[in-house]
Amino acid sequence: MAPKKKPAKARTGKSKPLLQQLAAKPENLFTGNWKQQYAALCFRYRNGEPSIEILVVTSRDSGRWIIPKGWPIEGKAAHESAAIEAWEEAGVRGKVRKKPVGRYTYLKLLGDGDVAPCIVDIFQIEIRKESNDFKERGERTLEWVSPDEAARRVREVELKSLLVEFKPLGRRKGDRVPPA
Repeated sequence: MAPKKKPAKARTGKSKPLLQQLAAKPENLFTGNWKQQYAALCFRYRNGEPSIEILVVTSRDSGRWIIPKGWPIEGKAAHESAAIEAWEEAGVRGKVRKKPVGRYTYLKLLGDGDVAPCIVDIFQIEIRKESNDFKERGERTLEWVSPDEAARRVREVELKSLLVEFKPLGRRKGDRVPPA
């Protein structure tokens, strides 16, 4: 097995910015070496009102705000992978839509120091159950916030736009808003 690569270092001893690392290996961007991930846009209705809150969590490595996401899970459909990530990262379960509500791209710093461009398909989950006992409890901070606040917290521009414009799919006019 080859030894793990260390992250690229700038002269100051700090890691190079992700774009600079990717620029050093443009083949990762232009030869179709995009990695696929699936995310859960977890939401709930606020106190029985039509307004919603969106769940944001911190990443384990950098502590930046994200929505639950992860790699495809063998033997699982994309929407099922997103639902599993929501449970493992935030302890939430609910009604997941099988079709993505959007997609965004970002640069992922891999464990070996390489940078990979990622495409993330996003699946909405109307949260119906929350638990304090889940796999990554204590490793992340979770907060329910307004769509505008969620957009302010995340870094990815495409995700910001999706969060601000998000309207839950699947609820028909006249449907009762579930109680809090």
